[in-house]
Amino acid sequence: MTLPLRSIRFPGFDPAGPYPFNVPVLQDLDEMTFSAPVTYFVGENGSGKSTLLEAIGIAARLPTVGSANAPRDPSLAAVRPFAGRLRLVWNAGAQKKRGFFLRAEDFFGYIRRLAQMRAELERDLERTRQEYQDRSEFAQGLARMPLVRELHSMNDQYSRDLNDYSLGEGFLEFFKSRIVPGSLYVLDEPEVPLSPTSQLALLSLMNQMVAENAQFIIATHSPILMAFPGAEILSFDEHPPRPVAYADLEHVTLTRLFLNNPEQFLQHL
Repeated sequence: MTLPLRSIRFPGFDPAGPYPFNVPVLQDLDEMTFSAPVTYFVGENGSGKSTLLEAIGIAARLPTVGSANAPRDPSLAAVRPFAGRLRLVWNAGAQKKRGFFLRAEDFFGYIRRLAQMRAELERDLERTRQEYQDRSEFAQGLARMPLVRELHSMNDQYSRDLNDYSLGEGFLEFFKSRIVPGSLYVLDEPEVPLSPTSQLALLSLMNQMVAENAQFIIATHSPILMAFPGAEILSFDEHPPRPVAYADLEHVTLTRLFLNNPEQFLQHL
């Protein structure tokens, strides 16, 4: 299997520089090589995993779901100078196919924007119908055509309006409609809107796409997602980040202990 993104090279950073140059785990990086189609960044909040994920999205010039493209997204302004110093090494032809960069919070905005677009198109259609009601059917059809075409395009992309789904169902429907074989997908905490059952459905979808040479780099706290077969898990609680076996992850150990004996953890609340 040929992965789109082969490695990332990090030039030397000034530890006295501004954020995110002063994030300790990022200062310790020299090169990060990707050997598995699914790579997980794990670690405590503030460990730097999401920051590096954002920088990869910018450096790879990936579209950002729910906002502007990563190179222009204002919420990524602080990370942009850092991303500009990264050197992404692609396998031959990989740049021709790009996936997307997705943060869970951006998906909520994406759903709202789709609803607004649909409502505006429907209002424009009604306004056009009223303005052209005394004109010929041919003239009415010409006036309505661009709006109808845009609505059909939205309907064709998704089996139905994403607002008609639950949030988790809409999230999965979005993935089904947008994932293209041979592309890179950078995801920050995709488990946020997903139930455990939906997380398993996402794993199944990822497995189908990995078989078609898609590559995923994911920051997550979910033991379910981390269990993807053959994935490489990098712990950002180590400097520099190092591979960790699934069974040795604190997320997994703590979750297992809690589920086996929740009373032990809750007795002092």
